[in-house]
Amino acid sequence: MIIMANDKHRRTHAREQRDPRAYLEDWQPKTAIGTLVKNKEITDIDQLLDKGIAVLEPEIADSLLELESELLLIGQSKGKFGGGQRRVFRQTQKKTMEGNKPKFSAYAVVGNKDGHVGLGLGKSRETIPAREKAIRNAKLNVFKIRRGRGSWQDASAEPHSIPFAVEGKCGSVVVRLMPAPKGKGLVVDQEIAKILSLAGIKDCWAKTRGQAKNKVNMIKATERALRQLSKMKIKADQVDPFNIVEGKLPGREPAEGEDA
Repeated sequence: MIIMANDKHRRTHAREQRDPRAYLEDWQPKTAIGTLVKNKEITDIDQLLDKGIAVLEPEIADSLLELESELLLIGQSKGKFGGGQRRVFRQTQKKTMEGNKPKFSAYAVVGNKDGHVGLGLGKSRETIPAREKAIRNAKLNVFKIRRGRGSWQDASAEPHSIPFAVEGKCGSVVVRLMPAPKGKGLVVDQEIAKILSLAGIKDCWAKTRGQAKNKVNMIKATERALRQLSKMKIKADQVDPFNIVEGKLPGREPAEGEDA
């Protein structure tokens, strides 16, 4: 049974890698929301997120967003004096009377680089199913964030950073994200930079406290900090000065007879 399940994961992954949109044609929705998305009655994921409707099928996120995915480096291979190279899979094992039972975990991030991002953790006895579970869970946890230009050094009108400083905590790790002026780049940890880049944030400062070498806790703290961007209340007169945008950037509607 495990071999059959792994073969199914490999076939699905190969089909998605060949054409990310091709497998949506054979998609058979299992939920009412999935049926509405399949029938083009729902064309914007913000219609679900604004009402607090949970995304229960990863194909919903694939249909409504142009997502890119990336695996985060949460593990470390064995090396002399603990100096092994970092890798995407974190291996743990349980010692039993029958021997060691290894287990792998992976952390994935998906985003459209335009205000929507999602993170997911996957665990399995093999590496490929763990990776597929992580990507699937990331698509189910997609949320939108606020962007803006909250740095006092910034004179740009583009929402390239975050509008204000936010903080997230997980375990002993505390991650504080701070707005940066345009052109500064992502002055953050390498894994945090991957998350912010797929979320559409181009310039940002970050400060971490605690055991930041625990990458899983650091990633969770970063996710909680990003969710604080939409939870914090702002005044109406602060939207224009800080150029605050929630979710995707408003685009120009195509004229009649013009391609979208």
